[in-house]
Amino acid sequence: MARACRLADDRAPGHRELLRELYPHTGNAWVIGVTGAPGAGKSTLTDRLISAFRADGSRVAVVAVDPSSTTSGGSILGDKTRMSDLARHADAFIRPSPSSGTPGGVLRRTREAMLLCEAAGFDLVVVETVGVGQSEVAVATSC
Repeated sequence: MARACRLADDRAPGHRELLRELYPHTGNAWVIGVTGAPGAGKSTLTDRLISAFRADGSRVAVVAVDPSSTTSGGSILGDKTRMSDLARHADAFIRPSPSSGTPGGVLRRTREAMLLCEAAGFDLVVVETVGVGQSEVAVATSC
């Protein structure tokens, strides 16, 4: 999963073909977008959703949109480190996704990571946005 997401992130040769081939295997997962103002409890809500679905035996993926480093362009908050218990389970996947300065951070790479998670057979895909305020609506059109 991580390698497939990296291919899409990097726009590596063959990434479009991979997505095209996997697309028929998408559409079977619940996709939930979690957004809100900083400090509103997005990570807490995401953690509770994950726990509830995992208790039911579901496979869960999280695409966590984080602020981007101005130096490397990568994620700097690291929701993956805050979800370390989940990261150790074979039936779970966490993908940090840098916002690249976009309000809410829902970019093409975020949508492609969601599709890859669906194609991999995850039952639930949670997209946790960086949460910039009341104008954040991009996740609603992505999920």
